[in-house]
Amino acid sequence: MSTLTQRTSGLVQRRTEAIRSAAAEKEKESGGEEDEVRRGEEEDDDKGDSKETRLTLMEEVLLLGLKDREGYTSFWNDCISSGLRGCMLVELALRGRLQLEASGVRRKSLLARKDVSTSQFHRQQPSLLKCLPFSGKVICKSDAPTGDVLLDEALKHIKETQPPENVQSWIELLSGETWNPLKLHYQLRNVRERLAKNLVEKGVLTTEKQNFLLFDMTTHPLTNSTIKQRLVKKVQDSVLEKWVNDPHRMDKRVLALILLAHSSDVLENAFAPLQDEQYDLAMKRVHTLLELEPEKESAKPNVNELMWAVVAAFTK
Repeated sequence: MSTLTQRTSGLVQRRTEAIRSAAAEKEKESGGEEDEVRRGEEEDDDKGDSKETRLTLMEEVLLLGLKDREGYTSFWNDCISSGLRGCMLVELALRGRLQLEASGVRRKSLLARKDVSTSQFHRQQPSLLKCLPFSGKVICKSDAPTGDVLLDEALKHIKETQPPENVQSWIELLSGETWNPLKLHYQLRNVRERLAKNLVEKGVLTTEKQNFLLFDMTTHPLTNSTIKQRLVKKVQDSVLEKWVNDPHRMDKRVLALILLAHSSDVLENAFAPLQDEQYDLAMKRVHTLLELEPEKESAKPNVNELMWAVVAAFTK
């Protein structure tokens, strides 16, 4: 009787293991398509940060722009809105969701990727290249959810839009800066407030009400100074102690953060605590990055072309 029981249990065990193996094999096959995307996300995550404190580019830029005690951005900053939309495009590109359209057999300019090549355009209108609207089309590479509501909302718009729009257009559409009433639904509303709430959920900010005589405003003062200090130090170190004098040796996410924080007019906030000599050196190296030509940089190997396209859209 005991022998029969052992045989039966052994059969059940072998059958259970066979079922598990088959399920694992099936899961491996079904998940194969998303392995590259997931791998990219893992590489992009900040080292040493816990899952709860990993910040997106949008959250990092907003956090640099927020006043610690007051909990709101400067009323004079009119760049951060479009800057945050640029951050979304770059964040999606770094996560493997978006890419710039293929340039074809003959490489065309980032600023003139239409029906004529760069050389042809230079021969026709050499003085108008910098004034040409950004025309690299944004293509959805993967529609896998990111886990971030704002990113998923932007990705959904980009995926469903045919024909595809260019980088400059998406920054304007997501910001609501369009005269076409048929495209107003692309606008992402209350972006700063939604990002601030994300930071509240991650324990970085808190929520308060502040009275401004004529109206009340919801503010989000800083509560976790460690996270912001870590962010500020990361920006400072990238152009001081860890400066490599080659943008292609820099971490892509850190490079994008510096360029987009400058486009959002919040970068100097990270350098405010520095001594005068350090501040001058940091700004000098930042200007070195800003003087790079996105067209040339995007042509180099192992670069994120969409990131340079966004930079070109802000610096054109």
